[in-house]
Amino acid sequence: MEDIIREILDINPKYDADFLEKAYLKAEELHRGQKRKSGEPYIIHPKAVALILADLGMDDETVAAGLLHDVIEDTGYTYDQCVADFGESVAQLVDGVTKLTSLVYSSEEDKQAENIRKMFLAMSHDIRVIVIKLADRVHNLRTIDYQTPAKIHEKCKESLEIYAPLAARLGIYTFKFEIEDICFQHLWPDAYAELDRQMRARRKENKLVIDDIIAEIKTLLAGLGINYDIYGRSKHYYSIYKKMKQQNKTLDEIFDINAVRVIVETVRDCYAVLGAVHTRWTPIPGRFKDYIAMPKPNNYQSLHTTVIGESGVPFEIQIRTREMHRIAEFGIAAHWKYKEGIGDKRTDEEVKIAWLRQALEWQQDVKDDPKEFMQTLKMDLFTNQVFVFTPMGKVMELPAGSTPLDFAFKIHTNVGLKCVGAKVNSKMVPLDYILQNGEIVEAVTNQNSKGPSADWLKIVQTNSAKTKIRQFLKKENRPENADRGRDMVEKAAKRKGIDTQLFLKTPFLLKAAKEQDFSTIDDLYNAISYGGPLLNKTINLCIGYYNAEKAEEQERKEKEEEKKRSKKRVEHTGGVRIGGFNSMLIHYAKCCNPVPGDDIIGFTTKGNGVSIHRRDCINILSLPEADRGRLIDAEWEISEKSMRFDAGISIVSEDRKGLLSEISKICESMDADINGLTAKTDRVGSISINLTVSISSATDVEKLIARFRQTPGVTEVFRSNF
Repeated sequence: MEDIIREILDINPKYDADFLEKAYLKAEELHRGQKRKSGEPYIIHPKAVALILADLGMDDETVAAGLLHDVIEDTGYTYDQCVADFGESVAQLVDGVTKLTSLVYSSEEDKQAENIRKMFLAMSHDIRVIVIKLADRVHNLRTIDYQTPAKIHEKCKESLEIYAPLAARLGIYTFKFEIEDICFQHLWPDAYAELDRQMRARRKENKLVIDDIIAEIKTLLAGLGINYDIYGRSKHYYSIYKKMKQQNKTLDEIFDINAVRVIVETVRDCYAVLGAVHTRWTPIPGRFKDYIAMPKPNNYQSLHTTVIGESGVPFEIQIRTREMHRIAEFGIAAHWKYKEGIGDKRTDEEVKIAWLRQALEWQQDVKDDPKEFMQTLKMDLFTNQVFVFTPMGKVMELPAGSTPLDFAFKIHTNVGLKCVGAKVNSKMVPLDYILQNGEIVEAVTNQNSKGPSADWLKIVQTNSAKTKIRQFLKKENRPENADRGRDMVEKAAKRKGIDTQLFLKTPFLLKAAKEQDFSTIDDLYNAISYGGPLLNKTINLCIGYYNAEKAEEQERKEKEEEKKRSKKRVEHTGGVRIGGFNSMLIHYAKCCNPVPGDDIIGFTTKGNGVSIHRRDCINILSLPEADRGRLIDAEWEISEKSMRFDAGISIVSEDRKGLLSEISKICESMDADINGLTAKTDRVGSISINLTVSISSATDVEKLIARFRQTPGVTEVFRSNF
């Protein structure tokens, strides 16, 4: 006990030692005889949680609750006893992180969803609940090696999906990064080990780069009379891994692994440093972010700029004040952390968080369905955001891709239900218009409106808006409506000369309902009864399902024939000579899509011949040493220009109208067939496009890439590695 109290007081001597000593003694008494999976006394865990909370600068009650956080769940100690011993505030904190172990659920998923929802309700009374829960989860992850593989996978997946985004939302990035890196190590151990190996090999080189940049910045700031601290930092492993996966890049192609952070005294100093940096180095367009003028929802503030260094390699510089840095490190916990001591507390209103209020509103909307609450939480709370303004200048935060209808429902349910139009920057726009950062949005309402139609479910992007629309439609879902909708479907089918027994059978109708976001066929019939394009769309969907079923057998036959033809092609080498032979069974790896002209290598598979990869394929570069003996030399033997191969190309560009059309025309002019295309936009107006094109050679791929780079707005083009 003396050791733990001394450690806490070393962090801040103004903690109430007697109060914390009392909490420790009670926890030690109640957990006596209990063991962790490691075999250590259980008290090790609450001690560690309390120290984490003290290190964050949380107040006496929170640290005491950290010591006691498992006593109600794991011992016979009751809530009322906790109130009597430590006061109602501490008891509520402990109860807030206590799981619902006494209730029975139909599945583990329901149990997890209900526990998360209970935690959010507790957070509405006291935000410190989630800080304790995060500290608890961080320590459990630090010691997770003692759990079974199944439990490790379950907890790491949950932590990555729920707790790391929650830590980011609270601004406690120290928790976020540690949670992500531990989960990364356990969920994808091979990828983690390979990235760790590559990062260690670059450590000395990275340090030299950072040291040079820091020295240059110090020279720049020498004459400005600014008091500052400066240091370098490397991107966390999971952040690097996500970027490699999302952008299909190798580690060598990631240029913002290293960053320099400058900490100054005032906001004016921040912009003075920014000016000096931009005078010295060329900033990259679109990579400057002013989070001081427009803070993140978790109150994070900083200037971020990416510039081109002497060697042509980009690097990032972050500039913030000391107060901004404190909030960036500790987030919501900074509300309890004061230079003068622990005793002060902010009022509840001072730490109120908009997204928490939104989550509680969702909780009310879907209180009978924990799974829907979890889906809404993941989709609407943890996605990329877009920031728009009301006509009165209030900032509204929405998930990227939101429409004016999402905006209307965000303001108030009744505004959404009565919305009949929208204005963006004082101009009328359609309800399916995609909102962009910085726009001024106004919802136009009419109290005589009959309310949403089922078509709105296809327009709105947020699950919260969809839930409210479904609730409205469900209230209107009277039996006579469903009967009327059914008659409308049957009559429309007959007008088209369709046999309703053949085309409109139950499996087809159920699929049509699900595809249009309806739970049952009756819900679909009800929506159809209101009129609109749903009727024809439903008929067309059912026809499509029928045709698909009818063609299924033919498709199977064609696949079998193609399989035979493909086998015949690879048995005749497909234009590749392997290890001096040209009669081996081969296939081309889909992970890197080699084309003639690429430097290639073969990998001997078990029972499936040889797979041909590009030599710079990440799967080849990260191959374990034990498997490298299965590599075999390969070279191209292509004489016919008519042979075609798939190649992957990634494009990063400003998101603008007509871009995809221009890309398609370029491919057509270069005789490159597009076999696949995916596109993803981000909150800053950029779009990432991944193409799979059918092409004849690596030379043609390079020509195509060169044409793409000449396209207005395109900032980056490269061969995909996945």
